[in-house]
Amino acid sequence: MSNQFERRYGLFTAICLVVGIVIGSGVFFKAQEILEKTGGNMPLGIIAWIIGGFVMLSCVLAFSSMAQKYEKVNGIVDYAEATLGKNYAYFIGWFLATFYYPTLTMALAWLSARYTLVFLTSVNPSLPLMIPVSEGGCAVGPECMVLAMVFMILAFSVNALSPRLAGKLQVSTTLIKLVPLGVMAVGGIIYGVVTGGLAHNFTTPAAGVAVVDNPLLASVCATAFAYEGWIIATSINSELKNSKRNLPIALISGCIIIISVYVLYFVGVAGGATNSELIDFGATVAFTNLFGNVFGNILNLFIAISCIGTLNGLMLGCSRGAYSLAVRNEGPAAHIFKTIDEDTNMATNSSVFGLICVVLWYAYFYFTNIAGNGQGFMVFDPTELPILTMYALYIPIFIAWMGKAKDENILRRFVVPALAVCASAFMIYATVRAHKFACVWYLVVFSIFMALGLILKNQNKKR
Repeated sequence: MSNQFERRYGLFTAICLVVGIVIGSGVFFKAQEILEKTGGNMPLGIIAWIIGGFVMLSCVLAFSSMAQKYEKVNGIVDYAEATLGKNYAYFIGWFLATFYYPTLTMALAWLSARYTLVFLTSVNPSLPLMIPVSEGGCAVGPECMVLAMVFMILAFSVNALSPRLAGKLQVSTTLIKLVPLGVMAVGGIIYGVVTGGLAHNFTTPAAGVAVVDNPLLASVCATAFAYEGWIIATSINSELKNSKRNLPIALISGCIIIISVYVLYFVGVAGGATNSELIDFGATVAFTNLFGNVFGNILNLFIAISCIGTLNGLMLGCSRGAYSLAVRNEGPAAHIFKTIDEDTNMATNSSVFGLICVVLWYAYFYFTNIAGNGQGFMVFDPTELPILTMYALYIPIFIAWMGKAKDENILRRFVVPALAVCASAFMIYATVRAHKFACVWYLVVFSIFMALGLILKNQNKKR
């Protein structure tokens, strides 16, 4: 068996991976949350989306400079190894493989199942569920739990057995999910200009809606999570044709597309409904106003497809987590996880390890956050809190790059990474602000995982 992947992905697939991973279900509902926080202040909401995009873009630009110089296996691990050494790279790789990738993947499996059931019950209201829809059956019922497991297994199968098909699926679902966003952006803006609703929403805040303290900061914090996940696209750098050229292009262009889609969609939604309607009923009312009830129901299908596409992209990264360590002869059972199947040209053992991690985190999420109340001893939200340490781990890389990149100009060596440090610090602040004491339990669990990684790292060396 070989230990190297073939160069199977092109630039367009890489761009779709960036866009498809970031744009999931959140964009369809963030308009409502941001308008609630700003009291229906549309210009302030747009500024929040732009600032949130700038946070993402600054980190992307910093890593794009590194992507032009370093290429081995799994971009972020490569950059950590080149700037801070193998030990730091190992712990980032261990965190990605056992924590970051699996938690995001299981969350999207659950969301895919949830919105699939929402669509099915909207088309057929008499569809029997063990827990009625009115009591949250689409989100917490056994049908949702089983369907989520099915989606996990399907995503694993596609990525483990046919990575080329996984790439094509990523392209297809990304294009599909952009359809309703594009239609709403264009149609909503035109409709809003013709009816005068857009001008009204821009100049008249919603009546009777309380504004939170520091609404701009609160809104930027809300957008921060909608921009997360792009770093996973760097996991395919060893499979990307002309990676040192194409990966930076994919990261930057993909992020620009994401920011543009988010802002234009937000404006389009504002053209399709009043601020008060959006705050009370969400973005669905804008689709219904423009296209009728049928399209409002079809929106749920697009959301499900959007989630499935994001799930596929996340599983793509998850499948390569253990391999990125093993190919460096690091981590447990490196000789097992670094092998690549001759027929599929995929690290099948690494994919199985990723699936096991996803299932275990899904069990934790179900019993603590879905079946439970999300509070208590060692309880935290695993769908959002891992970004706390992800961005904390970025900061030393950016600082080390400033010292090592002596052949780069001032902009690429100092200005961009300095902005990325500030952006990462903001993400940490946003996470702590949003989750408060739950961050403590998260950091306890994170420390346990890192200690386990250290033990397994040393055991592997002894062998």
